[in-house]
Amino acid sequence: MKSFTYERATTPADALAKAQKSAETRFIAGGTNLLDLMKLEIETPTHLVDLNRLGLKAIEPTAEGGLRIGAMVSNTQLAADERVRRDYGVLSRALLAGASGQLRNKASTAGNLLQRTRCPYFYDTNQACNKRQPGSGCAAIGGYSKQLAVVGVSDACIATHPSDMAVAMRVLDAQVETLRPDGSKRVIPIADFHKLPGTTPHIETELQRGELITAVTLPAPLGGTHIYRKVRDRASYAFALVSVAAVLQKDGTGRVAIGGVAHKPWRLASADALLPRGSKAVADALFAQAKPTEHNAYKLPLVERTLAATLAQART
Repeated sequence: MKSFTYERATTPADALAKAQKSAETRFIAGGTNLLDLMKLEIETPTHLVDLNRLGLKAIEPTAEGGLRIGAMVSNTQLAADERVRRDYGVLSRALLAGASGQLRNKASTAGNLLQRTRCPYFYDTNQACNKRQPGSGCAAIGGYSKQLAVVGVSDACIATHPSDMAVAMRVLDAQVETLRPDGSKRVIPIADFHKLPGTTPHIETELQRGELITAVTLPAPLGGTHIYRKVRDRASYAFALVSVAAVLQKDGTGRVAIGGVAHKPWRLASADALLPRGSKAVADALFAQAKPTEHNAYKLPLVERTLAATLAQART
């Protein structure tokens, strides 16, 4: 790990000011992903600003009937919140499907959205990776790609986004609140927050340099049945091969988002509209533009079968 300086911020404004001291500053909260990347020298910040004294740990009702989740709320706290369990069950279940209890105790809401891909070529610094080093190439394309993306891919990158929580946030149409370096605020729909790789896979979100996530808001409860199904290589502590987050109504309508298949949680309004016609119609719409490899083509039927199981569970 390369040397770096470190200081603690006490308010969001203080964090923004401290972040201006170096162009290579990173904010650190739980550190469950960033520290691993620093040990491998994939991330090499020269300055860390610790956010753990900012507060931002409240879950509060909004005037619109939803919930506002502070950026520093831990995954454990969020999954256990009575209002989340009652009204946003898909989110609670997605959180509990991710990582271990120890990691969920440290991982924050904002940090979970910002965790980076688990593509093995990204973590192997001997391999070419446009995400790690722009312009160097992509060893994953033509390599072993069982875990990697099947849709929304580009000639520069086929990595997937690893977060379970983000998939549930996407199906709920959450919004991300931020504070910019100039002190202005903005709200980013979760649908726009994560970017597809295109020719710039190293640019993973809409955040600008030095911009700080302060909260994530959920809209008023949708009702219906909330389901999160995650398919993985072993029963616990593994990233999703595919996952399905669903909110389904009694009349057969609803919405679904898919994890483990793209550079961002994958959801299409056109696919949601086909839910009354069953899993094959939805899967066909979701993957009409898919470009699977010989190693990960299994994900297409796996999503369809997982969707079918999800719809059957909702009917029971």
